Amino acid sequence: MNILRIRMKIRLGQYVVSFSHTEKIRLRMISLEEIETAILSGTIIEPYSDDSRGASCLIFGLSHELRPLHVVCGKLEHDELLIIIAYEPDFNSLGA
Repeated sequence: MNILRIRMKIRLGQYVVSFSHTEKIRLRMISLEEIETAILSGTIIEPYSDDSRGASCLIFGLSHELRPLHVVCGKLEHDELLIIIAYEPDFNSLGA
């Protein structure tokens, strides 16, 4: 997956949020605007090219309020972007 193509899909509104994770995103109080901004300002930090569901990637970016977010994106069959999940990274679990 390519960050420039992902950003283009976000700008054009050619994406959907995974139905199975919509509730988790809502409970984490992450807005769609925050997800969009994080993707538009972010970078791919881990590609998942061998995912059984198809190519996907982990993006790290900041919301408009500088909230750090991880967003996992994939590609749907009809070339739309799929936002699989979004969450705040746990920097404490990274180890020192």
